Amino acid sequence: GLLVFDKEQRLLAVLSRLGEHYDGLSGHWYLEAGFGRLDARDPPTFADLEEAQEWIGQRLARKR
Repeated sequence: GLLVFDKEQRLLAVLSRLGEHYDGLSGHWYLEAGFGRLDARDPPTFADLEEAQEWIGQRLARKR
């Protein structure tokens, strides 16, 4: 897993790497928990951490 913090060291998200039993998604990253603007009703999966970082950046850049 991976914890995502902001500049003030507040927890923004928890990402988990999917294992072998997730057909077709093994090795992908999953948004286990998102807080604030990263809260998602249908948590996404990401092919890699770059994709996750891009998604997080887009969500944080949105106006409230």
